[in-house]
Amino acid sequence: MGARQLHLNLFLLDTGHHEASWRLPSSDPHANLSLEAHQHLARVAEEARFDSLFLADSPALFGEPGRRPSGRLEPTVLLSALAVSTQHIGLIATASTSYNEPFNLARRLASVDHISGGRAGWNIVTTAGDAAARNFGLEGQPLHKTRYERASEFLEVATKLWDSWADDAIVADKEAGVHAVGDRIRPISHVGPHFSVEGPLNLARSPQGHPLLVQAGSSEDGKEFAARWAEAIFTAQPTLAESQAFYADIKRRVAEVGRNPDHVLVLPGIVPILGETEAEARELEAELDRLIAPEYAVSQLAQLLRVSPDRLSLDEELPDDLPAEDEIEGAKSRYTLVVDWARRDRLTVRELIGKLGGGRGHRTVAGTSVQVADTIQHYFENGAADGFNIMPAVLPSGLEAFASSVVPILQERGLFRTEYGGGTLREHYGLPRGQRNVSLRWASSRGR
Repeated sequence: MGARQLHLNLFLLDTGHHEASWRLPSSDPHANLSLEAHQHLARVAEEARFDSLFLADSPALFGEPGRRPSGRLEPTVLLSALAVSTQHIGLIATASTSYNEPFNLARRLASVDHISGGRAGWNIVTTAGDAAARNFGLEGQPLHKTRYERASEFLEVATKLWDSWADDAIVADKEAGVHAVGDRIRPISHVGPHFSVEGPLNLARSPQGHPLLVQAGSSEDGKEFAARWAEAIFTAQPTLAESQAFYADIKRRVAEVGRNPDHVLVLPGIVPILGETEAEARELEAELDRLIAPEYAVSQLAQLLRVSPDRLSLDEELPDDLPAEDEIEGAKSRYTLVVDWARRDRLTVRELIGKLGGGRGHRTVAGTSVQVADTIQHYFENGAADGFNIMPAVLPSGLEAFASSVVPILQERGLFRTEYGGGTLREHYGLPRGQRNVSLRWASSRGR
């Protein structure tokens, strides 16, 4: 067995993760709707040998539309186009278990896996917020616990559907006139509290067996769900100590449910801001922060904190009487991260807005390529990460700089691949083929 290797995922977000990136003279403010912009970024990441790229999504308008580009192309549609523009890089789409049905989504994701030759992944979200709920005929969001109960059953149904075709169901025997063996394709006959699905899926098993399962929740319910289902976890941890604690907690939970901790990769987000010198990088960071429009940022922060915007004064710290986490039915873990961060560092609202504007709670590193590489290596070698979710502050320049200057350092240190070693996303991540619910029911058909 070779030395342990880093895994790198590219988190794509229109003009970059800093909310003011679209205001830079070099930015294309319409990149969020441009296939060509996404194709360029995917190719740059593939040339740098990234494991995968990932598209965030929400079934509601993405944030305050005055603040930054807020429209989003539907991820599975966009990834289908990127699949034919690339050859190796993994393609991960975000999709909600609260506002989809298992059959339709299982089919869409398996279709991307087929189209891409086994490079599809699913970032599983339960979706917080009343705005999304109202788009689907509900008055408000379901309870946090209810959303995770539905998500768990959703995954049960989806994996059963992917497993409803045996590996050898298609024989394509022209001589005998048999394309598929009927008893190697079975209904799932699922009946549960949230779903009743007969099956089978109307699509043969995809190249990976199952698309890679990714999760990003860090609440107690989210971590329990991740321990059962996730194969890669995206997480926001602003310090090394918090990253180490999260990493150890996840690995422990995974082992406790009888899974192999090495088969669940923890990938914290990191926002690299690169310069020839540290001073140059910090000047770019300061320029971006100066371009934040505070009126929009305060409104967005107030929404997260569940308070009225007029209670947030730019040059004062957060109010003392904010709700406790157990009173929050939305994004619990992100709420706690932001409040704890502000309290610990005694940040004013203006300072907090600046920090959140760059990475929304993810670790931001402004410095030279060596400094960024050193940070990545230190986390990787000290029990804090299996790799990173790379979130360039500005796109495409931030990705181009990372690919041309940081990746070669990681390669020279023997920490990151110089060539792809396999064809599927699971092979990039060193994970086994997806197959959860296949049992002896297929044994009688395999010998035929």
